[in-house]
Amino acid sequence: MYDKVSTDMNFVEREKDILAFWKANDIRNRSIRAPKDGTPSFTLYDGPPTANGKPHFGHIKTRVIKDVIPRFRGMMGERVEFKAGWDTHGLPVELEIEKMLGINGKPEIEKYGVEPFIKKCKESVWKYKDEWEQMSDRIGFWADMENPYVTYENNYIESEWWALKTMWNKGMLYKGHKIVPYCPRCGTALSSHEVAQGYRNVTENSVYVRFKLTGKEDVYFASWTTTPWTLPSNVGLCVHPDEEYVRIAVNKDLDGTDKTVRYYMAGVLAPLLFEDFVVEERFSGSDLVGMTYEPLFPFSAASVSESGKTAFRVASDTYVTMNDGTGIVHIAPAFGDDDARVGRNYDLPFVQLVLEDGTLPPEAEEFAGMFVKDADPLLIKRLNQEGKLIKKHLYEHEYPFCWRCDTPLIYYARSSWFIAMTKVRDSLIESNRSVAWHPETIRDGRMGNFLENVVDWGISRERYWGTPLPVWECDCSHKHCIGSIEELKAMSDDCPDDIELHKPYVDAVHIRCDKCGDQMTRVSEVIDCWFDSGAMPFAQYHYPFENKEFFENHFPSQFISEALDQTRGWFYSLLAIGTQLFDKSPFENCIVMGLVQDKDGIKMSKHKGNVVDPWDILNKQGADAARWYFCSANAPWLPSRFSDAGVSEVQRKFIGTLWNTYAFYVMYANIDQFNPTEHTLDSSTLGVMDRWIFSRLNTLIGEVHTRMCGYDITGSARLMENFVDELSNWYVRRSRERYWGSEMTQDKINAYMVLYHVLVSFSKLAAPFVPYMTEAIYQNLVRSVDKNAHESIHMSDYPTVDSSMIDPELEAQMNVAQQIVYLGRACRNTAAIKNRQPLSKIYAVTPESLEEEYLSIIKEELNIREVEFVKDASALVDYRFKPQLRTLGKKLGAKLNAAREAIAALPGRETMKAIEAGNFVSVNVDGEIFELAPEDLIPETVQPEGLSTQSERDYTVALDTTLTDDLIEEGFVRELVSKIQTQRKESGFEVTDRIRVYFKASDKLSAVINNNMGIIASDVLAVELTMDVSVQGKDWDINGESCTLFLTKV
Repeated sequence: MYDKVSTDMNFVEREKDILAFWKANDIRNRSIRAPKDGTPSFTLYDGPPTANGKPHFGHIKTRVIKDVIPRFRGMMGERVEFKAGWDTHGLPVELEIEKMLGINGKPEIEKYGVEPFIKKCKESVWKYKDEWEQMSDRIGFWADMENPYVTYENNYIESEWWALKTMWNKGMLYKGHKIVPYCPRCGTALSSHEVAQGYRNVTENSVYVRFKLTGKEDVYFASWTTTPWTLPSNVGLCVHPDEEYVRIAVNKDLDGTDKTVRYYMAGVLAPLLFEDFVVEERFSGSDLVGMTYEPLFPFSAASVSESGKTAFRVASDTYVTMNDGTGIVHIAPAFGDDDARVGRNYDLPFVQLVLEDGTLPPEAEEFAGMFVKDADPLLIKRLNQEGKLIKKHLYEHEYPFCWRCDTPLIYYARSSWFIAMTKVRDSLIESNRSVAWHPETIRDGRMGNFLENVVDWGISRERYWGTPLPVWECDCSHKHCIGSIEELKAMSDDCPDDIELHKPYVDAVHIRCDKCGDQMTRVSEVIDCWFDSGAMPFAQYHYPFENKEFFENHFPSQFISEALDQTRGWFYSLLAIGTQLFDKSPFENCIVMGLVQDKDGIKMSKHKGNVVDPWDILNKQGADAARWYFCSANAPWLPSRFSDAGVSEVQRKFIGTLWNTYAFYVMYANIDQFNPTEHTLDSSTLGVMDRWIFSRLNTLIGEVHTRMCGYDITGSARLMENFVDELSNWYVRRSRERYWGSEMTQDKINAYMVLYHVLVSFSKLAAPFVPYMTEAIYQNLVRSVDKNAHESIHMSDYPTVDSSMIDPELEAQMNVAQQIVYLGRACRNTAAIKNRQPLSKIYAVTPESLEEEYLSIIKEELNIREVEFVKDASALVDYRFKPQLRTLGKKLGAKLNAAREAIAALPGRETMKAIEAGNFVSVNVDGEIFELAPEDLIPETVQPEGLSTQSERDYTVALDTTLTDDLIEEGFVRELVSKIQTQRKESGFEVTDRIRVYFKASDKLSAVINNNMGIIASDVLAVELTMDVSVQGKDWDINGESCTLFLTKV
């Protein structure tokens, strides 16, 4: 009736069969609820990956977490909208093409040709598309990958143009000359959230240098910097106006010459730089403003002269701190926001002795053409040779690197386009606070802190492969932002009908100037590719040009999820654009995933050799094992310490246990040809175990529903894991004998029906987590006997709570019984007594006593004859004591060693009672009586004579370990039955086969067999047990007695 179920762990081939079934029957699309009145919708956004990079193991985690939630929502009756997407623009694509073509940098791209370069970029973005789709398919990722959004398509870009035009009309898009984080390798600026992704700790040389005061011999300003390459562009020094500064005198020059040399610097920092000095005079910082000095290098002379401004003078600003350095900051306005502001305030010249490629210009003499970081040590060397270097030392600090090409960034004055995020800072913060972040700490921590200090979004990139910035400029300085293809064509005389919205095609399109009538030309920049991904909520639907009503009915989305590194990437760009356009967050709930590390907690990387190929796991343990691992191992936002053994463990513990329980049901149901559709469940005849498992199931359904509605995937998974353990190792194990009878009694029907309903309901409950295995179970258990059932488990409704089945008191009583059994087994282990050896009694101290039906469970589980509840645990444990050396060493002195024996001989329970009451205890040491305080003794619990005791929280149990003759004989019987059953299985007999048993045994064991032959025969389905001293069979040791067994099938 049911297909036979193998209990092997080869789930990979089974999953491939299920995947083929899903595809052949279009199950993904058919599982989506129909759009009709009253059907709630559930929308989630897919953070678009780039298909020109191979999927790595971390993508399994992101795919899994993003898939579990919509599967759950779909089975809850909601229509899920989940469109996959591809992020296709940006520098990573350009860098790959440069590498492929063997070219390097923007000049060589221009020489190769922008149009052919763009075509190569467009082709390359699909390099690993098949691998992404195969991995997503195999993991069971049910987003709409047949109709994905693609960020390079015209419709998508047109929606972005609409967004930029909307911001333009609000005065939020502007051009500014600012100090921006700049990558000299890529030749473009980066946004603040891009910079946030590339910080790393570096150790570099920082330098203390001295600037000679104009017209003063041996008098200097002391300054400190961590970027020596900016010193050639120095035009000023800055002090704090309100802090105290000093002029100090030292008696040696830098070369060791004995002479008086004077320095100006902050008073609190002078002892950190000089050991022996005299303070000659104290000043406030404002007193130093206007003083002048000589430049360290002559390279800027021409620039300063051409500017007509006065350089090399002292300014003041409150941004200067007294935390490190000298309290005097060197100012290079081209390389820092604070420097630029001070430069403007004091009308200092603007000197920028660094080229766009990050090298020093010809003016820098012997340093010309050197990359700034490479020039640092040589600049320091020259400063030292010229007597201007006070000191250098290694300095560890965070420094930003380009997240794309790994080049150190420099802060560089550029003309860039910005979105005015500072104008909407308060709205951004409100948008952030409206999101249910998981974990909650992201809201006010990582994201909240970032938004509190938000800066305007530098959106322009001086590159090629990206969404063109839709701003046209005229020679009359008028600017116009285009918001649609229709507007572009209406204002242009040379726009092709089939215009592609990329460079160089849009660069060839001109529009008429509203002001002067001349032609306007598009600015050269493209936009930050993070704007592409942040625009996906509306751009994926070509809003507002199409699907306007649909988008507005599905915005904001209910859920997004990506890794922690997207907090200041995709999450921020979504928040920023959503707040600018719609004044709200475009997502309501967000699970922030921790990164996947190796088993030692080390980040996976190719150069460390610890990268795991996703297919290694998918082809070995299967998708369900990987899915369950990431759902259950730890909360999604914590780093996942991945190991192959970890996946195998969760597969064995949960997937294997559930599968074997299902296989158990199928095996016996097939033997009895049991069809659940031909029977009804008679609730009035259910025993305590049946009522308990139904209560536990419905309690579980309620708890999982609550947790999943709160996006608690791990909490739900662990509850299910515990339930499967209880189902298999408590309910099924205790109910096994109910399936063995030859008659189809009501109790046997109940056993089948209960287990059937539990397996089906639980499979539906777990379907969003392990979609393959649950589908296999559903097809065999449900579709095989009910052709009217839903074609797939994923088209079924999620289980709902039947509150009539929940009995909290029953669950509480069973929990007490389980705790007693758990501790009772520990008692047996401690006493080294097998469970098959019957014992007479167990004593239990518990929060509540149990009814008889639970006592019988305890007796059977622990193989004991009587359960006795006692109120006081003191009689079940004993104690011994050791001296507390810290206190008794002083009291007893040389007699301490002799006291050890006297203390060890103290009566355990009596002494414990005394010290718990705070009383003193007397000991006789070599004829001398000592009074010991409670703190003088260290108590240890010991097993009382004849008892084995274990305690945990409110529970204490003790087994009576005394073995009488009849208990020993019963132990022999149970051990013999176990060995015969093992030999039956090893011989390949079916569970229903009748057998003959031939044996030879020791005299003692033979007597036991003869005395209990009927019991043994019944338990092992033997028609006869025959002693045969010549039998050749398998030798066994039965509790120290020899025995040989030979079995034949009747």
